[in-house]
Amino acid sequence: MTAYGGALLVILGALNGPLHHLSDEYLFSAHMVQHLLLTLLVPPLFLSGVPGWMVERIVAPAPLGAVARALTRPLIAFTVPNAVLAAWHFPGPYGAAMANHDVHIVMHLTMMVTAGMLWWPVLSPTEKLPRLSRPVQLLYLFALGLPMSLIGAMITLADHPLYRFYVTAPRLWGLDPLEDQRIGGLIMWVPGMLVFWTAMTVVWFKWSRDEESRYEEPGRTEM
Repeated sequence: MTAYGGALLVILGALNGPLHHLSDEYLFSAHMVQHLLLTLLVPPLFLSGVPGWMVERIVAPAPLGAVARALTRPLIAFTVPNAVLAAWHFPGPYGAAMANHDVHIVMHLTMMVTAGMLWWPVLSPTEKLPRLSRPVQLLYLFALGLPMSLIGAMITLADHPLYRFYVTAPRLWGLDPLEDQRIGGLIMWVPGMLVFWTAMTVVWFKWSRDEESRYEEPGRTEM
């Protein structure tokens, strides 16, 4: 439950206070920090904290169970969240979200919900919707880093501002719109990739520990 509480605190911090104010009024780069928190920190904390029995009760009815199994299959869990993330970062949808608060809420909700799908094959709290095996988790996590890196690279390397809202926004700290955009792209590109590499490292050590336990001689004691 500590992790679940942590997820709620991160949501509170990301969607309120200084970070929320900066991202909604001034800086694209602050908005990218917000997006990383909502997609790469909140869902893992939530899945680590939610009890398995609760999920099993929710998916117990056959129709809900069938939908849940379909949405958490690795190919779907990989494709849908990355498609949603990419779609919201095109200038048109992004501009609509910045111009209309209701659309902005939909942006954040769809990104968080689909990010839960993305993390499910690695962090599922129940055997009813099982995790991937450790070696397949490594491959899955490696693949997850590629689309976010691509989106971040395209934003970083653009030679003109992509988002009109931030062109007309008041400037802070001497950053012009293109500099701010490039910092935001780098935030998505580098820290985003590092999150998946960190997750891969954790999975690798867990896999190694499992293998050592598996081949340990029964009854063996340390001298």
